[in-house]
Amino acid sequence: MPIDLKNKSVLVTGASRGIGFGIAEGFANAGADLAILADDEAIHDAAAKLTRACGRSIRAFVCDITNKGAVAGVFSEFAKLDVLVNNAGLELITPLDDPSDEVDATFARIMDINVRGTWNVTRAALPLLKPGAGIINTASVWSKSAVGEFAAYIASKHAVVGLTRTFARELGPRGINVNAVCPGWVRTVASLRSASAMAERSGRSDADIFADVAATQCLPGLMEPSDVAGLYLFLASDLAANITGQAIGVDRGEFLG
Repeated sequence: MPIDLKNKSVLVTGASRGIGFGIAEGFANAGADLAILADDEAIHDAAAKLTRACGRSIRAFVCDITNKGAVAGVFSEFAKLDVLVNNAGLELITPLDDPSDEVDATFARIMDINVRGTWNVTRAALPLLKPGAGIINTASVWSKSAVGEFAAYIASKHAVVGLTRTFARELGPRGINVNAVCPGWVRTVASLRSASAMAERSGRSDADIFADVAATQCLPGLMEPSDVAGLYLFLASDLAANITGQAIGVDRGEFLG
């Protein structure tokens, strides 16, 4: 059954590529009044592509979500917001045994974007969210499990689930739903980069890493960004009116629990 989101105002962060773009494309196709945000100029190309595809104007904002002032400036452009998708995030390897200052800086930046950035955006959006609105946070299959050498990313995504549950408690009395989506392995620049880093550190090939991934999944194969968009659309719709505080996996059965 197609999900119709006409007349719903939606913002998707981290939407210049990858999962974020796939989510944005899903909302555009569902008729939403869509705006997209990222910290790079490629967001304008993404908006132009979506505008051509759906025949409606898609707004684009360049914003570093760790900058509270910049975030406030974005939300000053909105009259209302029905759905906030906190998708912006950074995924990089941070080995514990790497003694470099660079890995410390990477750890801090990942936590800053994935945790504080989600906090900043949600706080700024809150005055626009009325009863019936929804917040959807992008977590990860690794928010329910862990692998070695990705401490910052995994800790940050566990934190996103914690924020989701806390926000659901706080905002439930206001009639606002808050949920998290936990994607598994999706074919994106970030996931391919992570697989290559894992392969290099272990002296194996990228193909070996993806063979390991396939072995953990009930359904084999790598997902494409568009494959995860359906859950976001469902959670944004009236069909999910009674669902809140949940962290729901789209991972081809990688994590069972």
